[in-house]
Amino acid sequence: MSLHSSGEMYLETIYVLTSKSGTVRALDVAEHMGFSKPSVSRALKLLVKDNYIVIDQNGYISLSESGREIARKIFERHTILTRVLTMLGVDEKTAAEDACRIEHHISDESFSAIKKHMEKMG
Repeated sequence: MSLHSSGEMYLETIYVLTSKSGTVRALDVAEHMGFSKPSVSRALKLLVKDNYIVIDQNGYISLSESGREIARKIFERHTILTRVLTMLGVDEKTAAEDACRIEHHISDESFSAIKKHMEKMG
């Protein structure tokens, strides 16, 4: 099943928030992303339906194994692409924003080549 970049952004946000605080609710996602709670609720329902996340009876959100795998991949892309852009002289804020756009569209092959290059550079 293919996931749109907006779905990937939600998964990445849940991943980041979970790693920071351990627990995540819809309101946390809405505040972090700057979206309305109704918009976030709709998106989360789709992610539940597609088995990317689980929401317990208390409203706490957790990633399923497939959701975690996608979120980890997107987060890694975001981190490495931000680093590459800042190394090229792009300011941190712009680099992070551009990395966010690129991370959803770059091919696995191109990202793998960038990652290998960065590993060689240390």
